[in-house]
Amino acid sequence: MLGIVPARGASKGIIRKNIRLLGGKPLIAFTASVALNSAYLSRILLSTDDPEIAQIGKATGLDVPFVRPAELALDSTPMIDVVLHAIRWVQSHGEEYDAICLLQPTSPLRSAQTIDRCISLLWERDVESVVSVRPVPPEYNPHWVCFETPDGLLQPSIRDHDPIPARQQLPPAFHPDGSVFVAKTQTVIAHHSLFGTKTLGVVSPEQEAFDLDNEEQWESLERRLKSAREPARGGLSIR
Repeated sequence: MLGIVPARGASKGIIRKNIRLLGGKPLIAFTASVALNSAYLSRILLSTDDPEIAQIGKATGLDVPFVRPAELALDSTPMIDVVLHAIRWVQSHGEEYDAICLLQPTSPLRSAQTIDRCISLLWERDVESVVSVRPVPPEYNPHWVCFETPDGLLQPSIRDHDPIPARQQLPPAFHPDGSVFVAKTQTVIAHHSLFGTKTLGVVSPEQEAFDLDNEEQWESLERRLKSAREPARGGLSIR
């Protein structure tokens, strides 16, 4: 299976985040480490437009065989276009992969075990794609969410069912957490999407669910990693 790690240079929310030091090492190193420990990824490509990111990516063990075109490194560039570019590049060099695994550096706490679980289920369940997800809190469940109409009225997001009055009666709802996307290559090409008509969700462990989008989240994770590195204080333990 082909692993794809996207890391462009002009990140906005957190400047130069992909190679910024987190816990003493470049952010991209977290993803590189778990990807290289996956039992199923036979090649892991770093897709970047930035020479410095490419250099650091190589140092972490990622394969950097090409430079991503500038037009595929814009704020408006859809991730699927980046994935398709990587697929077409390897195909043009005589390589074929049955499936791909997209691993974004902004989910640094994911484990190799979660990656491999998603990959295993792709084949075991004979689906077109598998994505990592997290549960949606009850107050954000689609059955309770409303949209505002152009005339300012509230409209339930699900209109073909009677309102569900109790939290206990809500059906489970999930959202992709951005950590792992696995899809069959033919599905990605045919649908121009990482989501096939048969997509399975894998719930990420709570301790792995962390998506970096802004400075506050970065500082929070930095504190969390620092706390984990500090030795326990005091010589007594209570049993």
